[in-house]
Parts: sequence; C-alpha cells; structure tokens
Amino acid sequence: MSRLIEQLRIHKDDRGMMANLRCALVKNKAHRAWPVLNRLGVPINNDVQVQIAALFATHSDDDPSAGNFGSTCRAIRVKRDQKTDDKLTPTERRFQHLISAERHELPGRVLRMVLMAKSQGIPVNFTTLATDLKYWNDCTKIEWASSFWTQGATTSMESEE
Repeated sequence: MSRLIEQLRIHKDDRGMMANLRCALVKNKAHRAWPVLNRLGVPINNDVQVQIAALFATHSDDDPSAGNFGSTCRAIRVKRDQKTDDKLTPTERRFQHLISAERHELPGRVLRMVLMAKSQGIPVNFTTLATDLKYWNDCTKIEWASSFWTQGATTSMESEE
C-alpha cells in the first residue's frame, strides 16, 4: 500500500490523472479511473486501494505523522465546532455515524470526512487510513474513537491556536 501512496505523491500535481482517479468515487464514471489505476499498479477490483487513490486525488494533503483518521476527525472538530454546551457537535455526530459503519457503508462516510478535512486545510495520513480500511473491525473503531475523544490530548491544530 505504501507503494501506491508514494506513486500518488509523485503524481499529485498531474491534474488530469487526479481528475480521472476521482471518477472512481462515482459508480457510473469509475471506468475512467481504470486506466490510471492500471498504470499505478492497482487492481481495479481492490476496493480499498481504489478508494485510497480516489480519496488522495480528492485531497492530496498527505501527512504521515497525522495519526489515525480519528485524529484527523478530532482536528476537524476543533477547527469547525464551537462547543457551547454538553450536546454533541455536528462533527461528533458525523464521527459516531462513521465509526458505526459497516464495511459497505465506509466509502461514502469516509469521503465526507475527507472533504471536511480538505475544506479546513487538515492533512490526512493516507497510509494509516489505507491499513485501517483494509482491516476495518472493532479494534480500528476503538483506536479512532480513542484518538477522537481522548481527554487532554491536543492535536496539531489545537496547539497552534
């Protein structure tokens, strides 16, 4: 998987390639991504690798030190939500929805959070995300939740403010 991430980093400024890879996110346009995926050495039937390539093409701000996707979601929450009471923030509700997902529900839910990260200028650790999506289970969900809700932990976004 790290080979794929390295290839994507090399080609991240190739706007045509990235546009074709984003087509993998839309069922009736996925065929446009297949030649590019082939050039990158990604089997078109490997759902996780295809999804990671398409997500990277959507938001190519990759940071290997960004922690797991729970940390990314925490940074989104810190940047977006002003907590004024004990109710869940919109990002917390969306995160709960994400970690309750079954494998077949993940692509759309992860995409929404990646788009939120992009809108807030928050990088994603695509290497860790790829591994977590490949081995999606209760342990992964708990790791993400721990990173998202750990008391006293600061994200890079919190420490900058």
